[in-house]
Amino acid sequence: MKIKMPSIKQVGILLGGFLFCSFQNQPSLKGTWEFVGGIYNGKKEGAPTEYALHRKYNITGYEAFAIEKGYKTQKYEAGNYVFKGDTCVDTETFSAQPSKITNIPIHYIYTLKNDTLTLKGTLPTGMKVEEYWRKMK
Repeated sequence: MKIKMPSIKQVGILLGGFLFCSFQNQPSLKGTWEFVGGIYNGKKEGAPTEYALHRKYNITGYEAFAIEKGYKTQKYEAGNYVFKGDTCVDTETFSAQPSKITNIPIHYIYTLKNDTLTLKGTLPTGMKVEEYWRKMK
């Protein structure tokens, strides 16, 4: 059996494609996002109507705020995130309420479509979550 070796041109195309994919810019969540609903263990829930939940992302971290008319804005969470392929690894570093996930990395499959960020994963408690956040202008 004779094995046909790839041509220099074919090898060059493969290497070029590999390098192109390796150095693509990571997506950016930079900006302010508003929670618009989610699915928790199969149960669909809308966004709260009495207040809004916002996340302000920078290049590597975020702060989350509860905003209610007539009240002072409350920071309820902060953390860091990093992209690894199709996964967004989120590590909460601050919670205004007692939390079982502080400093525990949570792996979410993420999608960015138009102005909507979807985070889908399983919390350490076993709860399956799918959250929807809309980018604010």
